[in-house]
Amino acid sequence: MNNFNWPDPPRATAFPIARPGYPLIAAAAFVTAVFALLGLTIPALTALAITFFICAFFRDPDRLVPDEPGKVVSPADGKVIKVENFENEELYPGKGVKISIFMSVFNVHVNRAPFAGKVVEVRYRPGKFFVASGDRAVTDNEHNAIFLETEEEKQICFVQIAGLVARRIICRVQAGDKLGRGQRIGMICFGSRVDLYLPPDFVPEIKKGDRVQAGASVLGAIQ
Repeated sequence: MNNFNWPDPPRATAFPIARPGYPLIAAAAFVTAVFALLGLTIPALTALAITFFICAFFRDPDRLVPDEPGKVVSPADGKVIKVENFENEELYPGKGVKISIFMSVFNVHVNRAPFAGKVVEVRYRPGKFFVASGDRAVTDNEHNAIFLETEEEKQICFVQIAGLVARRIICRVQAGDKLGRGQRIGMICFGSRVDLYLPPDFVPEIKKGDRVQAGASVLGAIQ
């Protein structure tokens, strides 16, 4: 029987919302109220629909995380678009396994740590906003790379990449922080991608096309 744990304390609400969404939700609700008071039915209903969409986008459900030695969990919700071996990538010298996860606007956009360890470095780079699922997103788009070292001194890098619509990367960790597997580390607003670079002894348990959930889905194991 698999064991699970809570990487973050569960919230006392049935529909948790990520804090970055509060101002946008409040603004959309205010506009909706103004239209309603003015008797503008269609604009009010449109603004109400936008308010509900923003609430759904910034949803931040609590997740139970598998507690099994060596297991790597997904850092993002979305669709796996790449599982491949690599050698001497810009962010990860040497050999390893790369997993790319694309998040549409309908996915939960809160990102989580794929493995427990210490944050060695956080490296932000401004850039462009090409479609996140394309190859140009990796080299040209704005991104934020988090370098993690495990207790076994294995190196992991996971990268928050902005997309065509995404215009804000939020990262709440910094060098020196210790993270638990599945712990919240930030989010990307409105459609994006996360790339995960893992050591060569990582064995994937997922394939291209699979749907995954941040913190809850096992991607594979480090041997």
